[in-house]
Amino acid sequence: MNIEELSIGQSHTIGLISDTHGLVRAEVHSALNGVELILHAGDVGEGVLAELQMIAPVRAVFGNTDDPGDPSLSASIELNIGEISIHVSHGHELGSPKADKLAAAYGADVIVYGHTHRQQIIQVGPKLVINPGAAGARRFNLRPSVAVLRISNGTAYAQIIELND
Repeated sequence: MNIEELSIGQSHTIGLISDTHGLVRAEVHSALNGVELILHAGDVGEGVLAELQMIAPVRAVFGNTDDPGDPSLSASIELNIGEISIHVSHGHELGSPKADKLAAAYGADVIVYGHTHRQQIIQVGPKLVINPGAAGARRFNLRPSVAVLRISNGTAYAQIIELND
């Protein structure tokens, strides 16, 4: 299924991943099994997009450790899935990204970012701000994780899925 087929009036399941830094854990395949699309919020690393493509179509942004000239990575992604608008960026473009700062900077219903490696789902007014955490090598004493975004009947909600070390 391509992105254009994710239309109004249907339920959709989107995989969210960030900060892989060149590592796709085997568990990512089961955690994101069945998603229609994967959105990668930067610090991708070599070989990651090809492996994620085995799960579902992938769109990705560059992070502070990626080459901004890489044609497979964008500075940001803006898309609509059904009635929900989504913004994806790494977050480093705002310095130290925090949910309220991201909500003020971007007009989308759902804002997905990475950079901090800290998983979180926070409602800021009407906006849902999601950091799926870092799926790559464990750093900063944080558990690796991904997230799943579900969109149904004009409502978006998300769940963090922790990965094994």
